[in-house]
Amino acid sequence: MIKPFQNPVFAALDVATLSEAQALARSLKAHCGGLKLGLEFFSAEGADGLRAMVDEGLPVFADLKFHDIPNTVAGAVRAISRIGVTIVNVHAAGGVAMMEAARKAAEDAAGPSRPLVIGVTVLTSLDEDDLRSVGVNSPVRDQVLRLAGLAQRAGLDGVVCSPHEITALRQAMGPSFKLIVPGLRPQGADVSDQKRVMTPEDAYRLGADVLVIGRPITAAADPARAAAQIAQSLASLAA
Repeated sequence: MIKPFQNPVFAALDVATLSEAQALARSLKAHCGGLKLGLEFFSAEGADGLRAMVDEGLPVFADLKFHDIPNTVAGAVRAISRIGVTIVNVHAAGGVAMMEAARKAAEDAAGPSRPLVIGVTVLTSLDEDDLRSVGVNSPVRDQVLRLAGLAQRAGLDGVVCSPHEITALRQAMGPSFKLIVPGLRPQGADVSDQKRVMTPEDAYRLGADVLVIGRPITAAADPARAAAQIAQSLASLAA
């Protein structure tokens, strides 16, 4: 299996200021393979904030989940790709044309150094009752596989999925399709608003490429120590 990052742990920095994000990034640099920055940070700090975080030296996952008409998403992905992020995502529910436009925009903007373009399948905060409430009557697993198939058809590099879909996706999509996996909690940790969770170690064993871990690291009394413990547990599996 291809592991694109030596350390698969991306710390989710769900903060609103550049100073907070930089402080966390500098304390975690030795223990994480990358950083995930989402809508809260981007809404507060914008493209300049993302650019400053890229300059911190760790790969950056711009978790902005674009979902709009193809031309609008293409423009957004083109702009983000020029910043130098390593991963950007779009909602797979936007359809094949939108995803194809996103991939092409990344290629046009950054060429061979373009970011991985990843499709979001079903958010880890949703379960089957939630899907039914918005008119999706398929089981979560089937909907994830359906959206992942569209993402692969559109030429995307992989998908965001819950840990519970890793095995089915790996079997269906093959070894090179990247699986970016949030919804991870170390044994005994509070699951908070997540509904489909797993430990980092179990997700890594199943074949996750990137493990997105937020509050168990950033809300810990000592975030660097928490990240180091997770990284050490994963290193022992790879040994």
